[in-house]
Amino acid sequence: MVTLNIPYGRGHMELSVPQERIRAVLEPAADAPRGGESESAIVRRALNNPIGSPRLRELARGRRHVLLITSDHTRPVPSKVTMPLLLEEIRAGSPDADIRILLATGFHRPTTPEEMDDKFGPAIARRERIINHRSDDDAAMVMKGILPSGGELWLNSLIDWADLVVSEGFIEPHFFAGFSGGRKSILPGIAATRTIFANHCAEFISHPAARAGNLADNPLHRDMVYAAKVAGLAFILNVIIDADKRVIAAFSGDREAAHEAGCAAALTRTSVSRVPAPIVVTSNGGHPLDQNIYQAVKGMTAAEACVEQGGVIVMVAACGDGAGGDSFFAWFRNASGPSEVAARIAGIPRDRTVADQWEAQILARVLMKATVILVSRDCDPELISAMHMRPARSLEEAMALADRLAGADAGITVIPDGVGVVVME
Repeated sequence: MVTLNIPYGRGHMELSVPQERIRAVLEPAADAPRGGESESAIVRRALNNPIGSPRLRELARGRRHVLLITSDHTRPVPSKVTMPLLLEEIRAGSPDADIRILLATGFHRPTTPEEMDDKFGPAIARRERIINHRSDDDAAMVMKGILPSGGELWLNSLIDWADLVVSEGFIEPHFFAGFSGGRKSILPGIAATRTIFANHCAEFISHPAARAGNLADNPLHRDMVYAAKVAGLAFILNVIIDADKRVIAAFSGDREAAHEAGCAAALTRTSVSRVPAPIVVTSNGGHPLDQNIYQAVKGMTAAEACVEQGGVIVMVAACGDGAGGDSFFAWFRNASGPSEVAARIAGIPRDRTVADQWEAQILARVLMKATVILVSRDCDPELISAMHMRPARSLEEAMALADRLAGADAGITVIPDGVGVVVME
């Protein structure tokens, strides 16, 4: 028997299966030792050596209104490490600047005060001015032009208040935008609902270039880059984190040059060769990315790339927040099956995109290829069943069900962190 740890919430579950059934364990390349260098030291070195840009403190000189955009509670950006250094750098250039921290919630719910404490630490959460972006608050939006795709670009009006726009984030494979980080702080991060819908249309989600690890000819990425340029995003700090959510690399500077450098490093680290199998076991990397089913779809796509047609995906994710949105759940609640969901979404034109159809579109695609067993102690089994997946409370229960569906001797590919790899042919 072989025993592997599969991330779950803030801990893990143990997968124990016979060695001879394991076809592959797909994980990112081993990280180089930091040599005793702290996370703060890694970030500070990046801030001291920006790519394609002056230092942030130089950009901040003479600026009075600084907008600092960061990710929300669903992203493991290590803001306790990065945010103090960003604030220090900005204030080194402009000690009296009015700094506002805008949470790039995109289409997610607002971040709670308790989640802000957890993300930033109480000192920053209580001292700094932190604002939740609300994509549905039309009064807080400003029209900034037309996206390459033809959609209207509406952004949080703080963009026009600011005379310096900065963002922080982290870079990992993204299942349709290629990679996270960089321009995503603007679109979808601080965009209006109508703009997010235009960018996340069915046509783009089904585009062959809209896949993990790819930016070239990616129509979603093209819109996002344009939005960041129009928003005047002047400087970014993006990090790469390991399985323990610790910073192992950092990139700062120009919104495109620094992001591209980070994406290249991330691709080298995360690329794995496809190993097909009737059963694929994966996760969403644990907290905070496995808080709901909506987010867990991301990890499922790595398993989708490896599972054989008609096979079984065992998805380990806490999903304590349930589906992750009523509109996402509604796509599946009254549908006869994933084929019906996929057909309904495929018929929606680019300018008629509706809430959460992009996530439903991808989940339906996954479910049409394989049975998904969702392993959770924290999510309502009836909710899981209503979304056309099979619930299990433990990995042991899930694997017993997978064996009944695929065969007791069926081969198994394990992807411990489905959002942490790019599966290559």
